[in-house]
Amino acid sequence: MIERTDLQTIKSRMNEQRKFIQVISGPRQVGKTTLLKQALNKISIPYDYFSADLISTTNTIWISQVWENVRMKMKTQNLSDYLLVFDEIQKIDNWSEIVKKEWDSDSWNNINIKLFLCGSSRMLLQQGLTESLTGRFELINISHWSFKEMQEAFGWNVQQYIYYGAYPGAATMIEDEDRWRDYVKNTLVETSISKDILMLTRVDKPALLRQLFELGSTYSGQILSYNKILGQLFDAGNTTTLSHYLKLLDESGLLGGIEKYSENKIKVRSSSPKFQVYNNALITAQENLSFSDAVVNPDKWGRLSESAIGAHLINNCKKFKNKIALYYWRERSAEVDFVIKHGHKLIGLEVKSGAKVAKSGMMEFAKMYPKAKVMLVGTGGIDFETFLKLNPVELF
Repeated sequence: MIERTDLQTIKSRMNEQRKFIQVISGPRQVGKTTLLKQALNKISIPYDYFSADLISTTNTIWISQVWENVRMKMKTQNLSDYLLVFDEIQKIDNWSEIVKKEWDSDSWNNINIKLFLCGSSRMLLQQGLTESLTGRFELINISHWSFKEMQEAFGWNVQQYIYYGAYPGAATMIEDEDRWRDYVKNTLVETSISKDILMLTRVDKPALLRQLFELGSTYSGQILSYNKILGQLFDAGNTTTLSHYLKLLDESGLLGGIEKYSENKIKVRSSSPKFQVYNNALITAQENLSFSDAVVNPDKWGRLSESAIGAHLINNCKKFKNKIALYYWRERSAEVDFVIKHGHKLIGLEVKSGAKVAKSGMMEFAKMYPKAKVMLVGTGGIDFETFLKLNPVELF
């Protein structure tokens, strides 16, 4: 079992003084609970871990009962501090109001109970946090696994990572590709859409949302206007609906829409999105092209390689959202695959596989932004394996 870099952050927050509620957030099946348990095994602070998995959603008093038991334990054992961990807490109705009440009571009475919350539904967690716990919490964002982590855990090479993506739970199934596809589609994707989106948010056209996900995954790494998207979908809708559904898919860690880079904020907001999956498994699990066939298909492999770079960037930008932001750039026929922004610094990234014809966009981008760095990833530049092991923040 490897130790992800987030483990040190979680452990450090557990050991520091009580300041904020710590919330571990991220997509399904990226190992949030495992990280929590690894960190708990490395600390000396007394703790209790509770999961709401088997608790009735209407049992709203359960949180308060657990909390009061911890207070009593601290008093009878004369403990100066204690760590209380709730996993899957979003399953309890009105959980955030109850947490607010108990947390504020401890703050008022100087009871040193440190609180960690974790849940598989990032959307429901965020909803409760923004509605009731504003100013009381810090987020620890857990991203999809990196190539380096998949290589250390499963011995994968870069080709396997580009094709099979980064779900650790599915990694042992790749010898049986039909079983692997079924697991990704039904256990991961369908659960995320059904439980994290449709059960928690009003979605008037669920078929349209599913079609948008399938289309966006197929076109990962490509720019499509919302009007062009509508022309390829069977269910009626409008651009506002599609934009909202894409945001829901993004919040669930499935599919994002990268905005165009411009110093004009209006142009940024009105730009056509560049679809980008958070995990390449979301592309290949929907297709019938096997790994062995994809590797020798130059056109397909080029698109998968570019999408893998995009997934690496979008996950890191979500993780370090206060440090870096991700865009693409296009002016008329000139295009740059990705633009990373850090403060006032820019990096233009062109991704080139062996079969991909180089664009003229990089030269135009460099003329428009002479202070920006320009980098080539792939053929003639930084090789894919090296880049996928880099933290994009280090490029600056």
